[in-house]
Amino acid sequence: MRRCFKSKINICLVAGVIAIILEVFCSTQIFADEIPVERLNDFAKRMHNLRQDAVGYQINQNTDLKEFYEWYMNSGLYGLSLNNVGDPRKPDIFAMNTHEFENEVIDFFAPLYGFPKDEVWGIITMSGTDGNAHGMYFGVKQLQAETKLQPICYVSEEAHYSMRRLADVQNLELRLIKADKFGRMIISEFEKALDPTRPALIVMAMGTTFKGAIDDQAAIDAVIRKKTPIAVYRHIDAALFGGYLPFTKDKDLVNRNVVYFDSIAVSGHKFFGFDEPMGVFLTTKKTLNQTNPFTIAYLNQAVPTITCSRNAVSALKFWWKVKKTGMNNFEKQAQAILDNAQYLQARLKKVNWPVWRGEYSNTVYFRRPSEAVMKKYGLAPEFDKRLGGNLAHIVVMQHVSRDAIDKIVSDIKAKK
Repeated sequence: MRRCFKSKINICLVAGVIAIILEVFCSTQIFADEIPVERLNDFAKRMHNLRQDAVGYQINQNTDLKEFYEWYMNSGLYGLSLNNVGDPRKPDIFAMNTHEFENEVIDFFAPLYGFPKDEVWGIITMSGTDGNAHGMYFGVKQLQAETKLQPICYVSEEAHYSMRRLADVQNLELRLIKADKFGRMIISEFEKALDPTRPALIVMAMGTTFKGAIDDQAAIDAVIRKKTPIAVYRHIDAALFGGYLPFTKDKDLVNRNVVYFDSIAVSGHKFFGFDEPMGVFLTTKKTLNQTNPFTIAYLNQAVPTITCSRNAVSALKFWWKVKKTGMNNFEKQAQAILDNAQYLQARLKKVNWPVWRGEYSNTVYFRRPSEAVMKKYGLAPEFDKRLGGNLAHIVVMQHVSRDAIDKIVSDIKAKK
């Protein structure tokens, strides 16, 4: 009788615990529920409203991927999982990838940056930072293979902030080189910092983050010839400028046959206008062969990339964009953003607003306007006492029209 009574108590306790757990689960909506479509629609509406005034960062809001997504849905690929793991230049046991399209994108860009198609190696990256990570890592491995020494990494203090993070991740000695007031690496400071007894990993900025400055590659090479470090690897961070410069009269700035470099990283979500971060990384097969490939038996190949699984749909999008847009349209877009950047600079000068722009740049920086203007247009802030203190910039991308520029300048003038 006593044992039966205890059993009833235990059953009641268990039932009570289960009831509490169910109540907690239901209150926290762990079980599947209907998607709150209204909330998502409100979010989408808010993003659309923000789009036209989003001029403070290096993102082309003219994504124009409707036809791609229509094809993607109609093809049924949304119901599959694709993965670009491995080396896209080699056959892979895992066949559900888009390597063939990835390779065609690499082959399209190779001659634009001066890489022979039979010597180039590259991948579609997950971002510009991913491309820079590969450039620095491949550079380290090549320099170590040549010298058996750990290199020193040299980069401008105004280059993208990811360089500091990547140097930290890769445990590299980093030497930040002072920049002039226009954002360019000061060559005399680079010469003082360069240690010829150690291999040099030089990351050059092809358009600094805030001022859109370009490091003087010819002057850097002159210092290298003068001090002759035991080995040198040059990586170009051309996240934004590397997108449009190949389609302008100044294309030689990113042509390694004119100004030599070992690797280059370019973003896809900037000039090319994708709806998610991605990019292109290019180097040579010679550099590739200096890395530790980490042969993976179950893939039946060596995997040279830092990132193992890679986005297969990104390669499809990039291929689609290249095929749909073509050289002529890329050239028109490149010329338009440079013309409009020049127009913005002229308009600000006309209202006597302090303003600056690099020679090849679509980035216009100027004295910081009111907080209301900063917030309305999502402008990025900066401070440089050499240029009067508080600054802001506008990156003139494809969605920034002259009408939009007139409106911005009017607001800056009215709310100064």
